[in-house]
Amino acid sequence: METVLVKEYRANLMECAHNGHIAMVGENGVLKGYAGDPGFVSFTRSSAKPLQAIPGIRGGIMDKYGLSADEIALMTASHRGESYHLQALESIAAKTGVTESCMICASSYPLDEGSREEAIRGNGKRKLYHNCSGKHLGLLSYSKSRALPLEGYAQPEHPVQREILQTVAYMAGLAQKDISLGTDGCGLPVFALPLTGLAHAYLKLACPELIEDKATREAVKVITSAMHAHPEMVAGHGRLDSLLLEDENIVSKGGFKGVYCFGLRNERLGFAFKILDGSEEEWGLIVRGILEQIGYSNRSTLSKLAAAFTGYIENDEGTRVGHAETVFKLELI
Repeated sequence: METVLVKEYRANLMECAHNGHIAMVGENGVLKGYAGDPGFVSFTRSSAKPLQAIPGIRGGIMDKYGLSADEIALMTASHRGESYHLQALESIAAKTGVTESCMICASSYPLDEGSREEAIRGNGKRKLYHNCSGKHLGLLSYSKSRALPLEGYAQPEHPVQREILQTVAYMAGLAQKDISLGTDGCGLPVFALPLTGLAHAYLKLACPELIEDKATREAVKVITSAMHAHPEMVAGHGRLDSLLLEDENIVSKGGFKGVYCFGLRNERLGFAFKILDGSEEEWGLIVRGILEQIGYSNRSTLSKLAAAFTGYIENDEGTRVGHAETVFKLELI
């Protein structure tokens, strides 16, 4: 039931086609629109990060350690390792007493090109440069606040990981048994669930008033407010996550291997899509296509998307040699 989402053309000949699935849900997770199979089961990858941050914020780590809003936003991030990311990461470590060596994520270079060059010329790889390091510091901080062992914090049976699974299931409107677990690139458990469930979770992130549990509702408000106040922390300059979060009506986060999610507060809609070949280059075009098809009212956001994600294909010298375009049509219910 997969459908073509984006086609790429070079010299007016189609060179590539990117197939996938889109789910659009309303309140109570009711399906409102789709392309392909909205029930397709996908690993969340980093799109789960705002959900994984909920137990720690709900458990009081912000007040216990005096964490700032930009540091909370970083716990949801796939950051690029820019200087301001590193400064906030080191601040979290200093406030919580969680050392870099406690993290199981691999030592890395920054994803941002300029920051990577600086690191190569400087001190080399660090675990803090890993794009998931904010999430790891958050989970370790929460483990420490509960006097739980830091060793083994990435194992599915660790109390913090069990609470995260419960939270993901609750936000997605699913039973825990309906979520499969794998191991993410950073070493933590990663969740596989239907796109409809993931879209439902993002609807609740955008509309926390739909969350019945008060403690969870208040934690989501803190997390999404931090993401909106500091969108640059969630990804980095020029990245889709950060651009969308400049619009306070949108809560968004992407994940590796082509999964992307966002929720719209005023419209009370949640979206999740998966590009089956794992590509991410098409995210901006697809989000823009979805928003245009539903008649999204914030023209400023649509203009920013059009400027940042033109669909132009350029050669190594910057000469335009082709284009990419969305070809899907949302089936509205």
